[in-house]
Amino acid sequence: MKIELEGTLLKMTPETAREKEELNQLWTIIIDCVKDNKKLVPVGQYIPGMKEVATFNIE
Repeated sequence: MKIELEGTLLKMTPETAREKEELNQLWTIIIDCVKDNKKLVPVGQYIPGMKEVATFNIE
């Protein structure tokens, strides 16, 4: 997954078929055209070299 930051914009570009499917699933959960959209809230810490997983809660 390619992740880019442009100012306050976050761009996620899937690079495999699995990533495309997973990004589509995430998009479907977060974006709801009928109800309120959800947001990603960070949980814990992401420390490159020590903790390689960034964890978020969907609220």
